[in-house]
Amino acid sequence: MTENLAGLASGVQDPSHDVLHSEPRPLGALFNPGSVAVIGATEREGSVGRAVVSNLRVPAFQGKVYPVNPQHRNILGLVAYPSIREVPEAVDLAVIATPAATVPAIVGECVSAGVKSGIVISAGFRERGAEGQALETQIAQELKRGHMRLIGPNCLGVMNPRFGLNATFAQTIARPGNVAFLSQSGALQTAILDWSLREQVGFSGFVSTGSMLDIGWGDLIDYFGDDPGTQSILIYMESIGDARAFLSAAREVTLSKPIIVLKAGRSEAASKAAASHTGALTGSDDVLEAAFRRAGVLRVNSISDLFYMAEVLSKQPRPRGPKLTILTNAGGPAVLATDTLIATGGELAALSAESRDALNRFLPAHWSHGNPIDILGDADAERYQRAAEIALADPNSDGLLVILAPQGMMNPADVAERLKPHAHVHGKPLLASWMGGASVADGEVILNTAGIPTFAYPDTAARIFTLMWRYAYNLRGIYETPVLAEGPQEESEARRKIRAIIEEARSHERTLLTEYESKQILKLCGIPAVETRIARSEEEAAAAAAAIGFPVVLKLHSETITHKTDVGGVKLNLVDAVAVRQAYRAIESSVTQRAGGESFQGVTVQPMLKMGGYELIVGSTTDAQFGPVVVFGSGGELVEVYSDRALALPPLNTTLAHRLLEQTRIFKALSGVRGRKPVDIAALEALLVRFSRLIVDNPAIKEADINPLVASADRIIALDARFVLHDKSVVASEIPKPAIRPYPVQYVSPWTMKGGTPVTLRPIVPEDEPLMVKFHEALSERSVFLRYFQVSKLSQRVAHDRLRRICFLDYDREIAIVADHTVPDSGEHEILAIGRLSKLHGKNAAEVALLVRDEYQHRGLGIELLRRLIQVARDEHLDSIQAYMLSQNIEMRNLIEKLGFQVEPADEDGVHLTSLSLNAR
Repeated sequence: MTENLAGLASGVQDPSHDVLHSEPRPLGALFNPGSVAVIGATEREGSVGRAVVSNLRVPAFQGKVYPVNPQHRNILGLVAYPSIREVPEAVDLAVIATPAATVPAIVGECVSAGVKSGIVISAGFRERGAEGQALETQIAQELKRGHMRLIGPNCLGVMNPRFGLNATFAQTIARPGNVAFLSQSGALQTAILDWSLREQVGFSGFVSTGSMLDIGWGDLIDYFGDDPGTQSILIYMESIGDARAFLSAAREVTLSKPIIVLKAGRSEAASKAAASHTGALTGSDDVLEAAFRRAGVLRVNSISDLFYMAEVLSKQPRPRGPKLTILTNAGGPAVLATDTLIATGGELAALSAESRDALNRFLPAHWSHGNPIDILGDADAERYQRAAEIALADPNSDGLLVILAPQGMMNPADVAERLKPHAHVHGKPLLASWMGGASVADGEVILNTAGIPTFAYPDTAARIFTLMWRYAYNLRGIYETPVLAEGPQEESEARRKIRAIIEEARSHERTLLTEYESKQILKLCGIPAVETRIARSEEEAAAAAAAIGFPVVLKLHSETITHKTDVGGVKLNLVDAVAVRQAYRAIESSVTQRAGGESFQGVTVQPMLKMGGYELIVGSTTDAQFGPVVVFGSGGELVEVYSDRALALPPLNTTLAHRLLEQTRIFKALSGVRGRKPVDIAALEALLVRFSRLIVDNPAIKEADINPLVASADRIIALDARFVLHDKSVVASEIPKPAIRPYPVQYVSPWTMKGGTPVTLRPIVPEDEPLMVKFHEALSERSVFLRYFQVSKLSQRVAHDRLRRICFLDYDREIAIVADHTVPDSGEHEILAIGRLSKLHGKNAAEVALLVRDEYQHRGLGIELLRRLIQVARDEHLDSIQAYMLSQNIEMRNLIEKLGFQVEPADEDGVHLTSLSLNAR
């Protein structure tokens, strides 16, 4: 039996599925409706209802328009209807422009009438306070009764210029183009609309989101991510709404289309009082930056950069590094560009010796002999061309900026013509700054037509190059294949012990773990910490000190400390038992004399270590929107003064951990400076991976500090640690969830095939990419054909760009279960089979696919994987799953029918749709 079942991508060809299939697109009724009802339509001059009807009556829109108003029989020459119920046919889109108080009932009527989508333009909701919020709650309750999707309330509306749809009250429609623009500000949107018409910028979608009561960023990113007519997505954001949905959609789409965000509110007060250093080091905007990086979203600081980046990323390749070469005929503009480049995080490329020699052969003797390459004011078109060829070919350079300032008799258009052939030759971005206004206009047209973006000022071009590099750097960090820091993630005794420590503290209504408990947790998750023992008498303290070895430090140990209580101690170089006993009595006396009567539980005893390394901090805090956040940076007592830290969203892998390290100033020191041996960076990355897993595994942890974490060439060890817990009164549903879904450890389990071969069935991880290469190498052509409905080359199947879609999963959207076998003789891992469950956009359903290595077929592995995926679908609360299967795959058909799938007749290509309802438990 061939146990291969193919799943298909929705609407576009997904490299992880490699089969083309057309599915109805979610939100299609909103952006390409066949019929639109305008509720609140009127002929009153200046009214929203009149403006919307008028905008929909243009010849470019081919859909039917139905005004709805009980007081009129005819509006602007169209038959009007008293209610949505009276409209004679099914309505794809209802635009509601009535007083806020009437909207909940109208939405309810639309849901009952089967309207597929709606736009609530009306204002007067949450922006008014509690009364308006109550109206939104009523609308949400009405939406739950059906399947209607809603934009708004309090929005400008929606435009789809390609289909002539202008469901807004704006005076004109945007030009058609390939950029989707989404905005929470209607006023800003109308201003950008005016600007775009003047600059002839076109859009594939122009969306005012309003309050995002139903349709949010994630829905819109999914829609325009699937839209073949959209090349980039631009967002003006005031609030992120459902953070997890935004990041989940963005992480999927940024692989193929840039998402560029202008986020308002950067200057919002970021810090707040916290018990840990970590809490004081993070703020909402810092966390948002980390979230954008994790999703591959590019954040810009101005409206102009929003559109500049959309242009350059559509015209030019992303740079491979931060090094820019500047070619100019004027020194001053090049200096300005250099200053901006360095200030924004870019670097000047160092000219190679070969490039310098080549330039020397034809440039005047007084050229700059370095980068910027100043070819002097008398440069003609040929000199520009030859210099550009050499600069682009230089292996040290990641991009080229060509600056032209009109001088003498040079023709800027001639220079532009000479640059045209180099627009897309070297795989490096080529940017231009033609300075001079009208005198260079012809040259700018030539360059832009050739796909070379032009800028009026060279400092702008340099800044845009740095933004391009930042975008490329973030994407590369997300999808670089990490190394495996440790074995497969699964439930373990250590994890159970950690949970027991935390729950024991919470059961006694403690929100702060003792130092001893904190270090026990570190050791259980594989983070080295100084040995710490508890002593409840002078004798125990002396004995513990002798066992540890002098000198030692004594600190207060208390089980009744709250997060507001300072953990005091005697930080003395205690070198003998007498000193230890004296210190113990001093702490005991101090505690009993405290106001409030602190309960004395003894002391902790730990060695007094010489630093001999760098003081670091590793910590976490909980953000209200994004959940747990990991912090790394310079540590010690002055951690908040230096504020050298970087943030990341957990869970981390080794690649993401390395990127976290790179963002700090101390990273250069850790890598080795002034003859000092470097710290073991790989060990530090592994520590961060383990810490991030600890945080996502234990949501009861509110804040955590390892400070200082001492790192040297010889060791990495935690000297101090503190864990702050959520209060016992805070239930699990009230604790912010991780913005990135953690590894679903609940789906890991052992299983034995027929014949006795043991495997571990577990969700795939990015580190599996090398194993997936070997997996595909072992497949027969027949297995490949039955899985992908075509025979594809091995080189295509194992390409990184394809495998990253298979291995780098968002577990909220897709779960792939692999059969992981450990070879007895070598101990190496190999993947024997893979099953995949992929959620469909806009539906509570998923597609399933299986692929089993040929030599392990007929051993029960395929049907076991399919059973597991069905159970995963149930656990994820899906309504149904479906798959596509070739007619000749008779054995597979028998298998899926045994599991309850329904098989539809084959289409003209011999493909069956199969489906399984999960509603019946």
